[in-house]
Amino acid sequence: MPKAIKIAYSPCPNDTFVFDAWAHGRVPGAPKLDVTFADIDLTNGMAERGEFDVLKVSYAVLPWVLDEYALLPCGGALGRGCGPLVLTREPGTELTGKTIAVPGERSTAYLLFRLWAAERVPGGVGRIVVLPFHEIMPAVRDGKVDAGLVIHEARFTYQDYGLHCLADMGEHWESATGLPIPLGAIIARRSLGAQTLRLLADSARASVRMAWDDPAASRPYVLQHAQEMDPKVADQHIGLYVNEFTADLGPDGYAAVRGLLTRAAAEGLVPPLGRDALAFPEASG
Repeated sequence: MPKAIKIAYSPCPNDTFVFDAWAHGRVPGAPKLDVTFADIDLTNGMAERGEFDVLKVSYAVLPWVLDEYALLPCGGALGRGCGPLVLTREPGTELTGKTIAVPGERSTAYLLFRLWAAERVPGGVGRIVVLPFHEIMPAVRDGKVDAGLVIHEARFTYQDYGLHCLADMGEHWESATGLPIPLGAIIARRSLGAQTLRLLADSARASVRMAWDDPAASRPYVLQHAQEMDPKVADQHIGLYVNEFTADLGPDGYAAVRGLLTRAAAEGLVPPLGRDALAFPEASG
């Protein structure tokens, strides 16, 4: 393949762990990558504008981009016990009419929050403020917002800010559906063709497995981009978000994604999915 694949993913430890071997040319037969780092709220917008060949995005953005992009069956983030958290300064805070900071209006975290709030916040919340995820906990701590919806390693560090977990969106989702929590997806441009899409999926899966086989090999890349994160927290982050669903969505993974987007469409929160929108193109020949 003469041209490098233009890819955008976050500097978070799970993404750098997953893509380390591929990005550094250690996956046999994989196409070369031209990597751009961007937080997921930015990659969601990049996908909507069709700016890259491959992107890590929120599952919540799929209804707006699946005409142009295909969902890869691997490389993303789903799991159990890893959902977004609603944090407040005081335990038991009532959210009706309050100001909530969220990491992106098209984020899966916000979509899960909206489904939760429809059941649990009578009268609805007040104002929604979009902030970069790393600014949300300080904003809650400092009283700039009444509550914050957090993702990533905030699950391990929110107590350092003196904050309390009001609700776990993942617990709510899992108790309601029995399915894993769909968070981040890997998508690739359909115009690359079925054979290239299959090669990309195979490369991502091989990169994940190489990282599992030799975790130490990925450590410099992970810590280089972990934004001063404690290495122990980075390890916890990887352990939580890189799992069997990263290697292969499988039936439960696909059921979780379709379940989330079907429920959200029924509430009028996202456009409905086409029947085969999530299907991965099979390579011919």
